[in-house]
Amino acid sequence: MEKQYIVDALSTDESWRIFRVMAEFVEAIEELSKIGQAVSIFGSAREEPKGKYYQTAEDVAYLLGKEGFSIITGGGPGIMEAANKGAGRSGSPSVGMNIFLPFEQKPNTYATVRIDYKYFFIRKVMFVKYAMAYVILPGGFGTMDELFEALTLIQTKRIRGFPVILMGSDYWKGLIDWIKDTMLQEGKISPEDLDLIQVIDDPAQVVRHIQKYVIL
Repeated sequence: MEKQYIVDALSTDESWRIFRVMAEFVEAIEELSKIGQAVSIFGSAREEPKGKYYQTAEDVAYLLGKEGFSIITGGGPGIMEAANKGAGRSGSPSVGMNIFLPFEQKPNTYATVRIDYKYFFIRKVMFVKYAMAYVILPGGFGTMDELFEALTLIQTKRIRGFPVILMGSDYWKGLIDWIKDTMLQEGKISPEDLDLIQVIDDPAQVVRHIQKYVIL
């Protein structure tokens, strides 16, 4: 009898989780539907303010904001902080989508719109749904996750194609070479799939490239 009670309790808890998921989706959609055309910026939470790519992230976010784009980040430190800071300087909406983690992920103070997530998959949906471009600076596993999820969704035509831009050509060179020399050569991707990725180091050039895809 006690065992059955435990099973029933677990089943009930699973059912109620659906409503928690729904609530998180609703809250995020209500907030993000107001921000207009946005660019999602990704990169390492471990990048220090004096790091090589911190200023690059701040600069590209600032320039995008000056051109009327909202900026979305994961809301944490490092590259995310830099991008939210740059967006704030420009006066554009600066969104930080924070995820609860046991380490690393503490919300930065520069996001003017903050959304807290418990579920990774909801946050990932929102990054894609409200972005018209991805700008990806050097990062770790989380950054790679967002990069390859976007490429997969675009390649399989599950979403409308948009620019996926890598900044920091020195950092990405090994990955790009491997994609060309191994994935492509062994027939795991098609030649046209290489066109889904752009490597651009100059912030102003990144902005010009994204502006080609503005939805009027």
